[in-house]
Amino acid sequence: MAEQAKVSGKYLEYRGWPLVREENTICYGDMNEKCILILEIMSYNDKKLPDKILIQVVDSKDPNKILRQGAKNGLYDAFSLGLIWLDHECRKDSE
Repeated sequence: MAEQAKVSGKYLEYRGWPLVREENTICYGDMNEKCILILEIMSYNDKKLPDKILIQVVDSKDPNKILRQGAKNGLYDAFSLGLIWLDHECRKDSE
């Protein structure tokens, strides 16, 4: 079953963390955690849906420090892969 995003307070939340979009940039994660996910929409398809997406997991204390980076076609695939990377990077030091 797909998880639903919910509005709580100022931000849309997904899995308990803020999900914020400003123009072509989507930020997901808690700034109190080790890292956050940034999705940058690079292009749109003919139906005006996000097509080419740049995926970055960045250090939440220093956003210029990129921990992982890649690209995917389609927002669903990019967000899914980004969630896996984010989870892996957040757990890395605790193992």
